[in-house]
Amino acid sequence: MQFYYVYILKSLKDNKFYTGYTKNLKLRFEQHNKGLVTSTKNRRPLELIYFEGCINQQDATHREKYLKTF
Repeated sequence: MQFYYVYILKSLKDNKFYTGYTKNLKLRFEQHNKGLVTSTKNRRPLELIYFEGCINQQDATHREKYLKTF
């Protein structure tokens, strides 16, 4: 079974948060910290402060949208 992960990163540069989702959390976190993600490349370094698994992409996108309301 393939899980989707909703995650929250905290920038150690500006203390702001980034919320996203992915199928491969380890790879995506590495991409963020290597500067390969446009929306976070100028906010590095980043730390992973939260993640949760979802059983399908639709659940993950709904959860991501909900978490972005905070």
